[in-house]
Amino acid sequence: MKIPALRHLILTILPIALVACGGATKSAPTANAPGSVEDKKVSLFCWSEYIPQSIIDDFSKETGINVSVENYSSNEEMLSKLLAGGGKYDLIQPSEYTVEALVKDGQLLPLSPAALSNLSNIAPEFRSMSFDPGNKFSVPFMAGFVGICVNTDKVKTPIQGFRDIFTPEHKGRIVIVDDAREIVSWAFGESKIEINDITTENLAKIKPLLKKWLPFVKVYDSDSPKTSLKNGDVDLGVVWSGEAARLYDENKKFTFLLPQEGAHLFVDNMAIPKNATHPQNAHLFINYLLRAEISKRISDAFPYYNPNAAARKLLSPEQLANPASYPPAQDITRMQTFRDIGQQSAAVDELVTQIKAGGK
Repeated sequence: MKIPALRHLILTILPIALVACGGATKSAPTANAPGSVEDKKVSLFCWSEYIPQSIIDDFSKETGINVSVENYSSNEEMLSKLLAGGGKYDLIQPSEYTVEALVKDGQLLPLSPAALSNLSNIAPEFRSMSFDPGNKFSVPFMAGFVGICVNTDKVKTPIQGFRDIFTPEHKGRIVIVDDAREIVSWAFGESKIEINDITTENLAKIKPLLKKWLPFVKVYDSDSPKTSLKNGDVDLGVVWSGEAARLYDENKKFTFLLPQEGAHLFVDNMAIPKNATHPQNAHLFINYLLRAEISKRISDAFPYYNPNAAARKLLSPEQLANPASYPPAQDITRMQTFRDIGQQSAAVDELVTQIKAGGK
């Protein structure tokens, strides 16, 4: 969800973080030794509007562990604060390719399977995914897609894909997620380029298409793209599936479809930073979130595609029929996820930023 962030950011920020902390010779806070008793605290660093406060409160009541919560709106923001904060955070929610980058750079603590008895609730297709084989460092939390949301009261022409959205007819009536990697992937789909094949040549190939499309956009919003649609400021959106699902629940005029050019699967995860000061408590919280009835409550509040198969069994027929949460005939096993693209992420960000600013 809410995707950009890449390995080059780790390499860029890490030296700065060391200086900010007093230089490389100053040691970061260390985790408590296995078997030791931790303070009744855990620091959660997560996406906004993703874990209901009632669930956090109930976990604290059950365990006596106080949960402090800080939110971020992009993987870059999370990485920047994580690397500068030493052992400040005990639990984070990186997206799939950010997990891959963090693992490569040794920034995550290996998980203890013995402390995660509810891991078996995760559906087989979400276990041992390519970005973290064996779930050694991460556990899927929620998944979803970026697709097309249409206000059918306003838009009467057929919409099947991106080429139907980015047209003069809809100029100034479009909201899209403010995410360079996502935006580039749409143009790649239209150009029949594999979504992770980020090369200088391929970026040059899709640049004219983005220069044609982006001037039609009215609103860029990754935090709450549903708001512009709900308020009637726009009629069409390329948005996170969970956002579209909430609109559909409120009013069936907001339909959702996966673009004919293709859609990828995003997977947001729970992971423990290597310098976490309360890793045992973090494991307890992960295992709590993996309970079927708890995960179901998360779906009730934020209706993304739930990788927790046991929780999905508790959802109502109406929830499972929501076309944004669970698109019909969607085979998850055939969908791609974003991979870590290293230094090329800078080129992706620069391309989109330049076009949005009206540059050549």
